[in-house]
Amino acid sequence: MMHSADLPSAMHAASEGLLLLSPDLRVVDANDAFLQQLGLSKADIVGRPLHELLPLQQPVPPAAEAQAQANTDETAATAMRSDMQAGEARLRLALEAAGDGVWEWDISSDHFTLSWRGRQMLGYDESEVGSRLQDWAAITHPKDRERVYEEMMTCLKGQSRFLACEYRVRCKDGTWKWVMARGAVIARNDSGLATRMVGTTVDISSEQETLRRANFDALTGLPNRSLFRDRLEYEVLNSRRSGKLLALMFIDLDRFKEVNDLLGHDAGDDLLKQTAARIRSCVRESDTVARLGGDEFTVILTDLDGRSHVEHIAEKILAALGRPYLLGQEEIHVSGSIGITLHPGDAHEPERLVRNADQAMYVAKNAGRNQFSFFTRSMQEQAWQRLKLIGELRNALPQRQLSLYFQPVVELRTGKVAKAEALLRWIHPSRGLVCPNQFIYLAEETGLINEIGNWVFMQAAVWAKRWSKMRNGVFQVSINKSPVQFLANAKTLDWGAYLSSLDLGWNSMSVEITEGLLLNASEATAEKLFSLRDAGVQVAIDDFGTGYSSMAYLKKFDVDYLKVDQSFIRDTTRESTSRTIAETIIVMAHKLGLQVIAEGVETEEQRQWLLEAGCDYAQGFLFSQPLPPEQFELLL
Repeated sequence: MMHSADLPSAMHAASEGLLLLSPDLRVVDANDAFLQQLGLSKADIVGRPLHELLPLQQPVPPAAEAQAQANTDETAATAMRSDMQAGEARLRLALEAAGDGVWEWDISSDHFTLSWRGRQMLGYDESEVGSRLQDWAAITHPKDRERVYEEMMTCLKGQSRFLACEYRVRCKDGTWKWVMARGAVIARNDSGLATRMVGTTVDISSEQETLRRANFDALTGLPNRSLFRDRLEYEVLNSRRSGKLLALMFIDLDRFKEVNDLLGHDAGDDLLKQTAARIRSCVRESDTVARLGGDEFTVILTDLDGRSHVEHIAEKILAALGRPYLLGQEEIHVSGSIGITLHPGDAHEPERLVRNADQAMYVAKNAGRNQFSFFTRSMQEQAWQRLKLIGELRNALPQRQLSLYFQPVVELRTGKVAKAEALLRWIHPSRGLVCPNQFIYLAEETGLINEIGNWVFMQAAVWAKRWSKMRNGVFQVSINKSPVQFLANAKTLDWGAYLSSLDLGWNSMSVEITEGLLLNASEATAEKLFSLRDAGVQVAIDDFGTGYSSMAYLKKFDVDYLKVDQSFIRDTTRESTSRTIAETIIVMAHKLGLQVIAEGVETEEQRQWLLEAGCDYAQGFLFSQPLPPEQFELLL
């Protein structure tokens, strides 16, 4: 229809006859040209349904007079029929002028016609598509076809007065266009069966695109936060009525920010699109998968009989997310953490369900990632404690609550303390000693890790200089560097310049990184690793053997040490798999020109077999627990 801001004025100024119709095909207004052409007044047609005007009926004289007139003046009857046909033609022109396609279906002969304007809308000419209804049904979108048929039948059977249906039609160029079809039955036979139906077709693709943009995520095509909220409210109401269980999942990708910053936003977008497709493939068509933003996804599972189905779906999603991602030429490994809450058991309101699932997701992430966790009442208190701890952590460094402890690294061949690992400790004024596994992940999430990491490096370097002077030679101190500190936008201290300012000896510092950092290394990461090398800082791979590794990366980045994870050290049984793995790592490292440090050595038996296996260094409670620097100094 016309969309002018001054539609009535424009319509009445037009020389051709025009009608203004309501959404249910009733006449709202008509201009003078239309009324004059049909010889009607506005009062005759305003408010009347369109089907009463097609064909337009002139006032019919009483039966007796009409019969007499027919007998005496056949010419007048012919003229009346001609007027009716002319009126119908003028009405079609009026509708076409308003931008609508006009269609007519002669049901008894199954002859379907669409006006020139309607065909032009879809790109077809008169010789294309066909003249049967099934020909036009064939170009209706398969997912819409059954719904259109049902609504058409409802109108034909007289169960509804009008047809009003939105659906997609295939255009000549192969694209799909959203249209709104409105129509009505205008003739029935003596048995009440519909014999003729007419209506209009309007292009609403622009409105559908606006609606799509408002409700769907542009990157993944999934429902966005707004549509997710609407669907959750709807499904909660359905769950209340049916008594069936509803589950809400909150999914967060582990380490997504690292991939996004290391490989670039295009790679990050590709990762999100692949993730969306993987999650969608794990659930039913009736379930909802949405993207709330960033790397946060939600799943609404409906009509559940029990919790076991939810667990099965969560396991499928974790397995799907755990498969390698190919981003350009890079193979990337990520995982997911899933929080789950149930309706009605955990909460009755949608907003509460969202908070519950979010809290459960953080529990899964803090428990080690790559797992799912169901909401429990205790999580509310944990969530509050987490927020409180973040606030306190922001003040920890300015208030001098952070300190470094040092654990000796012993050369197994001589039994002497050869190095030290600097370990961060938080001495909280009321909580006491807070271990790193309780707050480092919060520092990474909030970005505090950059400031804290720079402080750790500077403090460790100062102690390395002091102890090197005491030993009259290089004494190396290693620190752990979070993957977050390698991100492109990380506020990083110029470590090389700082070491130069201290006049620290070559190889006095070592940085411990994870296997995953090398595996997902971008050019920016490689550049930072090489800059450390140029500054005389050695590189060690921490917890080696617990993640994904590549021998090529060990040589590419010129790694110096492999630290064998303590999980491979505990079992000293000669035939154990763990011992075999540890011994294999030692042999492989030496072949590559790397040295090996065993972590978590607690017994003399472990020390002895590591020495026999050719391990270079070891650290653990057998030698000493982490100590404040003043106490550590006594070991030198």
